Amino acid sequence: QLKLGMDLTRVVLPAFILEKRSLLEMFANFLAHPDLFLSISCGTTPEERIISFVEYYLTAFHEGRKGVVAKKPYNPIIGETFHCSWNVPKDRVKPVRANTASCGLKGQASLEGYRLRFVAEQVSHHPPVTSFYCECKEKKVCVNVHVWTKSKFMGMSVGVSMVGEGILYLLEHGEEYIFTLPCAYARSILTIPWVELGGKVNIHCAKSGYSATVTFHTKPFYGGKLHRVTAEVKHNPTNTIVCKAQGEWNGILEFTYSNGETKVIDTTKLPIIRKKIRPISKQGPFESRHLWQHVTAALKEGDIDVATEHKHVLEERQRKEERQRATTNTLWKPKYFIKEGDGWMYINPLWKSHC
Repeated sequence: QLKLGMDLTRVVLPAFILEKRSLLEMFANFLAHPDLFLSISCGTTPEERIISFVEYYLTAFHEGRKGVVAKKPYNPIIGETFHCSWNVPKDRVKPVRANTASCGLKGQASLEGYRLRFVAEQVSHHPPVTSFYCECKEKKVCVNVHVWTKSKFMGMSVGVSMVGEGILYLLEHGEEYIFTLPCAYARSILTIPWVELGGKVNIHCAKSGYSATVTFHTKPFYGGKLHRVTAEVKHNPTNTIVCKAQGEWNGILEFTYSNGETKVIDTTKLPIIRKKIRPISKQGPFESRHLWQHVTAALKEGDIDVATEHKHVLEERQRKEERQRATTNTLWKPKYFIKEGDGWMYINPLWKSHC
């Protein structure tokens, strides 16, 4: 029933291709290295901070795509939410190019960690838009992202465009970094599916005049390397390139700075800080793990029929509620995000209380 170029947004996919988690939780895995994320604000200059952001960005994708066989996360139900947090040891948060003590410790050892809080919500069903927000009050850092996951059937592969943008706020420095996300492709979908990222991503900070371009290279049909990525950081007022990077987004990355120094990051050896999630028994009915628990349990048991049945119940309930809203001409109102222009913004962002 699939045709080339078909928009898969409204296509019901079989349960056997599903990963045992919601798309909302997959986005939380972008923060699998929260120490690198919080270290961005430790940079003493705008140049150090944008380079730190690029280093974090390039390491943000591998943990979310660890499986050998590509599977699709659950399509979130409108109103579905996901909450988690991380406790980040303070001695792990430091300037990326310095061997100095951790920023914020001021010479004293501390066993306490920084707390990073994350919330995601499915704010729209047609088109499917996810918003997520993450903050650390102590470091005065927060990020707000809205993404429309637009999927298309391409014959032997499925392409997913992540349309939207994110804004990283470093409140101590008064800086905002606007960034986009790459496309994802599920290749060889009829045999053993695998994932690759592709496309050009832009990052820029209007206040400092620095910008970065990150290019995820898709593998050519013949030859070429898998998962290749290149990046360039530029100071626009002087047109100076201050950092270049190359490697694999799920392997080894090499950074070269303008002073000739180099640095290598092996993403496979970076320590993962596990996210903390409340037990399902303490979650609300629309929180991801609670909402999808029966589908997940059936998939773990390998019972595709039962998983399909539970998935169908959720999808049918969503359609019924949609029809009711259409009949009464009622607009859906998200719980944690509000519409602003073409995007969505968290209702109580850190910068409001910081002003």
